[in-house]
Amino acid sequence: MAGITFIKVSKIYDNGYEAVKYINLEIRDGEFMVLVGPSGCGKSTTLRMIAGLESVSSGELYIGGELMNNVDPRDRNIAMVFQNYALYPHMTVYDNMAFGLKLKKVDKKEIDRRIKEVSKTLDIDTQLNKKPKELSGGQRQRVALGRAIVRNPQVFLMDEPLSNLDAKLRVQMRAELIRLHQELKTTFVYVTHDQTEAMTMGTRICVMKDGIIQQVATPEEIYNKPDNLFVAGFIGSPQMNFYRGKLVEEESKYYLIGDNGEYGNFKFSIEVENKENLKSHIGRDLIFGVRPEHIKLTEEDGLKAKVMVTELLGSEVHVHIHVQDEIHTIKTDASTHIKSGDIVNVKPYSNKIHLFDPETQNALR
Repeated sequence: MAGITFIKVSKIYDNGYEAVKYINLEIRDGEFMVLVGPSGCGKSTTLRMIAGLESVSSGELYIGGELMNNVDPRDRNIAMVFQNYALYPHMTVYDNMAFGLKLKKVDKKEIDRRIKEVSKTLDIDTQLNKKPKELSGGQRQRVALGRAIVRNPQVFLMDEPLSNLDAKLRVQMRAELIRLHQELKTTFVYVTHDQTEAMTMGTRICVMKDGIIQQVATPEEIYNKPDNLFVAGFIGSPQMNFYRGKLVEEESKYYLIGDNGEYGNFKFSIEVENKENLKSHIGRDLIFGVRPEHIKLTEEDGLKAKVMVTELLGSEVHVHIHVQDEIHTIKTDASTHIKSGDIVNVKPYSNKIHLFDPETQNALR
């Protein structure tokens, strides 16, 4: 097992494209770190630098305290699981799992012991004599995981390993990977563009955009205290709603006021932990965000808006309303009877409002 450290690491390709920009990141020994972000954000490039499949253009990369910049992939004691499984089609499951160990000249009895132990853990012990084409997608993914596990690496690297699976199987495999991490107690680094995977699997999450790290924190902190507009909007499903308004003070209380076109002005009270930090922003135009589950329908004065679409999702309804030329979403109970075209009043919980500077896009605490 080993921790991973990036110190001012960049990756620049021959054509001048800078895929990763001067990142500093500490991945702790034994943790499940998820790298998440949209396509092209640099997360896979970061993973491939750990594996040694991409060179480090500048900066220093350490695994287990040892500098890895010029160490060959085969000498890093890491195992990587790819999106497409990368199994040898002409080999049986057993031989696929044994291949890396045979290259290392591990004793045949030890190879057999490891494969039988790991295949039982992954529930593929009855598939050892089959070839990949005879397996389901979930079974192939388990074989790819098994091939990595039998090597006893100090780091597991996973590049969107569940993206080819159907929705139900993805949920099952997420739980399987969490269980494996808890059992193996090895460092996992997992790349995904799916923020649900990031939130459910990671002990910490690293959110990236345009080759730059935006925030590194626990799932709870990322969700409840995003550092900037990008993180706030990227993490959460449906995404956070954003409004434009002005911060005002009346009788020692703070309010957000704004204009919603033909439906008039709105005024929300806001509770903050430290009022002193916001004093310099009184009278300024700000962006404020509220998650769909933190907005309530109300008979009182609130933000008036037209319902565009409603979506029933079993126990809850997603109500999409038109606000400031955008579509915003509210989560409400399935017993709520609202239909397209209705005019509703909504109000956010005063202690669940996130404030952002429109110029820097950073969160205001």
